[in-house]
Amino acid sequence: MASAVRLSRRKLSSPSFNKGFPLAPFFRKASSSSTPPQPPPPSSKSQKKSTDRLSAAVDAIHERKLPREIRGKLSAVRSETDLVNVVEQRIWHSMEEGHFENLPGKGKPLNVSVNPHADPAEDTLYRILSKNGCAPEWVELNKEIRSNISVWRLTLRKAWETRRAGDLSKWEDSTEVLKFQIREINNKVFRYNLIVPFGRQMFGLNWEKELDRIKDESQ
Repeated sequence: MASAVRLSRRKLSSPSFNKGFPLAPFFRKASSSSTPPQPPPPSSKSQKKSTDRLSAAVDAIHERKLPREIRGKLSAVRSETDLVNVVEQRIWHSMEEGHFENLPGKGKPLNVSVNPHADPAEDTLYRILSKNGCAPEWVELNKEIRSNISVWRLTLRKAWETRRAGDLSKWEDSTEVLKFQIREINNKVFRYNLIVPFGRQMFGLNWEKELDRIKDESQ
């Protein structure tokens, strides 16, 4: 039995046997057919071409949003003022042609109960507050800040009159109180600017500028 196994091994390893039964190509084909062929990686030229086409499409979409007068002339637009001038020219041209004469609702009062440009949730909240005699926090804080600024400037004016009268000690005492109050007002202004809608922010008070303002008023 062992001699038969050795004989079969010799036959398989002999060149004459391999010549009659080419096994290597068979195994190569079987191994290659087991894995699907992979597509070749895209070249850098094709990637650049796709990127250029995408950029051109995006630029074309943005250009269609521009007024007809500056389409294709975007390189000539130097600032936002150029766009505003084009819009104003179109408005005046439409007014001269009478496009604003027979608009729907002409001569009737405007419906200000609904703001079409506001967020629907915020608009609904503001209308509920208005019906109940309330106002948003930033509105109440705006009133409080303006009232505090008016009182503070009146106090500063009175203290400045004492300084002009020669009572420097009272002026120094008033200065300490006024500087403390200006810090409190500016803290309220900072909190107001955080909660107020965009475009309604206000500036705080500056001690040096307020003194210059009082000096100019006193001259």
